[in-house]
Amino acid sequence: MAVYTRVSTEDQAKEGFSLSAQKERLEGYCLARGWEVAALYVDDGHSGRNTRRPAYQRMIEERDRWDAILVIKMDRIHRNARNFMEMMDQLGDWEKDFVSATESLDTSTAMGRFVMDIIQRIAQLESEQIGERVKMGMAQKAKAGPGIVGYQPPLGYEVSAGNLITIGREASIVREIFRRCEDGSTLEEIAAALNDEGLRTKRDTEWTAVKVYHILHNPVYAGFLRWDGFLRKAEHEAFVSAETFNEVQARLRSRALLANARAPPIVLEA
Repeated sequence: MAVYTRVSTEDQAKEGFSLSAQKERLEGYCLARGWEVAALYVDDGHSGRNTRRPAYQRMIEERDRWDAILVIKMDRIHRNARNFMEMMDQLGDWEKDFVSATESLDTSTAMGRFVMDIIQRIAQLESEQIGERVKMGMAQKAKAGPGIVGYQPPLGYEVSAGNLITIGREASIVREIFRRCEDGSTLEEIAAALNDEGLRTKRDTEWTAVKVYHILHNPVYAGFLRWDGFLRKAEHEAFVSAETFNEVQARLRSRALLANARAPPIVLEA
């Protein structure tokens, strides 16, 4: 049995949270049940809101020494529901058990596993509800603006105060890609020309036909933002007009590469 005790700075003054009190009660708990204490792990002055605790980390590393973790209360080992559930998943993979003396939770018993399953389902429900609320908020912002939503800046832009700001040297590459496409160059020809000129992508890699296609198919360069099916006119600088963007989409649709592309055609309203 791994006996884990923890106290944070804010817990120091609270009756019943002292390390000595936890140790005494847990050792008595083990004695009453005939359990052998394999190791005692003590985190003094560490928060339970993260896992950056020396004794906790050592306990996890030394998991071959014990069969179960015993704590006085569940919040002694984690105050973050996600971290707690991740730990429980790990214990399950390692075929280890978890016991909370105060809550009478013991995953080595059928009832304990049932209770833990309920706790996991409640935690999952809470997580999904939070995700739904976040998505609703982002969807509303995506529809109405201003600013961007969950956006990694594409070639030609950087993000500042929630807005897309033009990077001149990158913007010239984007404009050149659109110009070459309008002049009739294929995606492969555009990629080869950019590589021959020593021009690189946003991630400092060589160009390919697919990467060129993604640039040409991105409405951000015509002054629009797209998120989860929403498309709206935005406030950032456009590199090409909506008319030019639509003409390029028509060219792309007429080429063989598009027959294998999954993205649907985009038509912007100027």
